[in-house]
Amino acid sequence: MKKKIFLYCAILLLSIPVFAQKAKYVVLVSVDGFRPDFYLDPSWPAPNMQQMLQNGVYAQGVRGVFPTVTYPSHTTLITGVMPGKHGIVYNTPFEPGGQTGRWYMEAKEIKAETLWDVLHKAGLASAAVSWPVSTGAPITYNLPETWSSATPGDRRGATSEHATPKGLFEEVQEFATGKLEANDLSLKYNGMNENLARMTAYIIKKYKPRLTAVHLPCTDGAQHAEGREGKGVRIAVASADHAIGTILEALDKAGIRDSTAVIITGDHGFVDTHTGISPNVWLQQAGLTGKTADRGNWKATFLSSGGAAFLHLKDPKDKQTLQQVRNILAALPPAQQALFRILDRSELDKAGANPEAALALTGKQGIRFNNSADGPVFSAAPGGAHGYFSDFDEIRTGFIGSGAGFSKHGVYPEIGLEDIAPLVAELLGVRLEQADGVVYPGMFVSERK
Repeated sequence: MKKKIFLYCAILLLSIPVFAQKAKYVVLVSVDGFRPDFYLDPSWPAPNMQQMLQNGVYAQGVRGVFPTVTYPSHTTLITGVMPGKHGIVYNTPFEPGGQTGRWYMEAKEIKAETLWDVLHKAGLASAAVSWPVSTGAPITYNLPETWSSATPGDRRGATSEHATPKGLFEEVQEFATGKLEANDLSLKYNGMNENLARMTAYIIKKYKPRLTAVHLPCTDGAQHAEGREGKGVRIAVASADHAIGTILEALDKAGIRDSTAVIITGDHGFVDTHTGISPNVWLQQAGLTGKTADRGNWKATFLSSGGAAFLHLKDPKDKQTLQQVRNILAALPPAQQALFRILDRSELDKAGANPEAALALTGKQGIRFNNSADGPVFSAAPGGAHGYFSDFDEIRTGFIGSGAGFSKHGVYPEIGLEDIAPLVAELLGVRLEQADGVVYPGMFVSERK
């Protein structure tokens, strides 16, 4: 009998969360291309975001990962570690035989513990809608961001195939969105935000998962097309804010608003651009790479990531070729050298970037990179971009935390993207063991008088 009591007590102790739970539910909303001015500047059409910051905590800026692009950033959001540690180092993996257009989509490619993993082990339900790199993740209710390479413009088939549980995509169409056409989940149309929000709202009302995460992508496309201040950007921001309103209403309808913490964040800011650079042309001219990287005898090639480009060597130990690339860059006219900054391996290590890159270029504002090894080095590049090293205001993303557990009227000059996952974990009373991020003092209501 004593052994049974001891065993029962041991199991009970192991099941107690490391932290005292501060919120029963958490909703994590990522607005792609989210900028702090959307909620700090009242001229932007974002009343839900702006009202949330009046009753919660917020950051004047969130320092991103390098490169500041969607898939590495979203993986940091749910692991609390940098790309070099979680393994999703770009949107698309580097392919030595030449880029095929494959994206990181499978959760099995993530090398670090995720919030999904922790909640699954704790027996707590989770949900995700259009979250990058979530296909096959241990998420209770999952509609991953995915598509087929055969029909990239129509996400319906792939979403249905990879939904968890099977039939969830058809269920949300029946009870939340109505029958969807291909363009209802198209990045070209702001209606995608609303459809994703309706799916999210339905899952919240029907199943009440402890963590619900949703990715609203349309603000990104508008800024790529028009830059930071385009008319279409304001419409896209209004769309994202309306989608947030739909999700907040679902919390009211589900009767869980008072016990839910809501976080609005993003992956990166945006930079207006005017000039594109194709650094592989320099390498081709030096005989280091063919017109494409699949020519067999290549020695070095750059993989661009918007405002950054990462150098890959066929032989990672080839110091001679690395020095040759450095010499090529150093021999450029001063006016061209001024268009970017070189980050060496020690700087990449400090930033938690891809451990396999020999060096990287980060563009000055207005500059973005291309993969082409043909044609001119320089080209016109209107619109907007991201990917840059996160050391200036325009590339930073944002953060608002409101609702259960959060303090009111807390302002932080800057936090890191890696700080959000451990914040979510602490709100829910679980521990994310591998996370490098921190929870800033004063975030929670119990910490303020």
